[in-house]
Amino acid sequence: MPAWAIDDNGAALNALVRARLAEEGGEPAAALSALTAVSSVAPDLPGLSGRMLEQAIEAGDLEASRSAALRLWTAGDRRFDAQLVLMVDAMRRSDWKAARDYMAGRADKAGADTIARLIVPTVNAWIDVGARENFPERHLLSANSRIRPEPALTLQVALVQIATKRTAAAVMLSDGVTLTDRTSQLVGLRLAATLDKAGERDAAQRLRGRIALASGQREDPMLLLPDQPVSTPRAGTAQWLGLLADGLARTPNGSAKLPLLFARAAYWLNDQDMAVRTTLVEALDRNGQQGDAIALLDTGRTPLPPVLMMRRAELIADAGDLPGAAKLAEVAANENPARSMLVRLADIARRSNDPATASRAYERLEAALGDDEGDQSLRGTLLIARAELLLQAGQWDAAAPLMEKAVALRPEDASILNFAGYSALERRKDVKQSIARIEAAWAQAPQNASIADSLGWAYFLTGRTDDAIKLLEKAQLGEPENAVIVEHLGDAYWQAGQKFRARYNWRAAALIADAEMATRLEAKLRDGLTHATTAP
Repeated sequence: MPAWAIDDNGAALNALVRARLAEEGGEPAAALSALTAVSSVAPDLPGLSGRMLEQAIEAGDLEASRSAALRLWTAGDRRFDAQLVLMVDAMRRSDWKAARDYMAGRADKAGADTIARLIVPTVNAWIDVGARENFPERHLLSANSRIRPEPALTLQVALVQIATKRTAAAVMLSDGVTLTDRTSQLVGLRLAATLDKAGERDAAQRLRGRIALASGQREDPMLLLPDQPVSTPRAGTAQWLGLLADGLARTPNGSAKLPLLFARAAYWLNDQDMAVRTTLVEALDRNGQQGDAIALLDTGRTPLPPVLMMRRAELIADAGDLPGAAKLAEVAANENPARSMLVRLADIARRSNDPATASRAYERLEAALGDDEGDQSLRGTLLIARAELLLQAGQWDAAAPLMEKAVALRPEDASILNFAGYSALERRKDVKQSIARIEAAWAQAPQNASIADSLGWAYFLTGRTDDAIKLLEKAQLGEPENAVIVEHLGDAYWQAGQKFRARYNWRAAALIADAEMATRLEAKLRDGLTHATTAP
């Protein structure tokens, strides 16, 4: 903001400083409050309305968003976030003419605007449904390629047809669609629920069967949400904007702001849509607004679907309430014992230092497995997970048979061979077999830093110091912040007489070590390497 625009008493400057600090601290509501104070003193500051709009969207304040967007739009600054907010506000008021005008307000830019091309056909179709226009799906049909039609857009056509009481046409479209990607599967679920509501249960069942086939029975969290039909313009627009938010959030190295914008818009249109709520939770978490994400999953007396209950458990675990998270996660997994839910329960239980609950989750998972190749592969992973819990509790005799079963199930799995070999090596159990297993793992995954560390340490323990250093140096290059690897290399350097390099590594390891390792490293730095201070 230019200094000449600041009033003499410094009120605007002080408010601007507060706003900047709040923005940098991830407190959009506080930033919006401070920017509002600036606006009351210096309303014409360049860029002020834009910043207010951005912070209002992050804070979830629709009224402030609408006000800032309207100021921008009226002044001729027809930016996309303002357009989306004003369109949402118009749809909420069932002002279909205003909604249509706002969607056309950036027509001069839409041809080169990828984001606009994603939303305009679907939103315009649902606006026409609300306005009772004839043939509202024309927007979708004209945007969809006849040579390679997008299945998600075709399914949107079917949803629009059901909303306009042309269910037979929707059934024909539904039966002819090939589901090629995750987005089409998610839209397909909404269409199946909508067909059910319209009395077309056979068509809904056929579509669900194709969704299960396309997803490979994958337990995507979105696929575990309860069925919710789409039959109104607001609901139709909300589910599409939510899907776009979900897709944008999955773009590698993408902005966190754009998914949040779409998710906020979707939630403002239909806050009862659980898929939209899920998407907004993830957008908030990605944007550093974990507290807001948790609050969104606090529905009071209204029970959450189990998959969202599990997500709340993960978020409160991240916030530090591990006992509460473990309790909530177990309730969620009991209500829906899907495989992915049990895996997530076990992860939270392990973080909460609750090995008994984690072990129960793994046992339930294993009991549900069949005999096909995929299930047998997963069984090996579960056996190792259970063995690791037992080893952490010092129960080698109970863990060893589980590791042997895992190796027998997956004798060429590098991670299982490495875990079994290194776990035995740590305890100096059957060193010859342990080294053979780690070497077999190394042969299959020579670029894996953890396996390189295991084999290097095995060579160190058996007196092959030069070979150990070569492997441990390679492991450290792969994972330079792994304290275990850094300490191992330091010990090998000392054994080889390279004491300066050994101390350098130990000091580096001490910067990232846990308490037990830090005590051991302190002794080594003081007294040098001894039998008692050699890494386990």
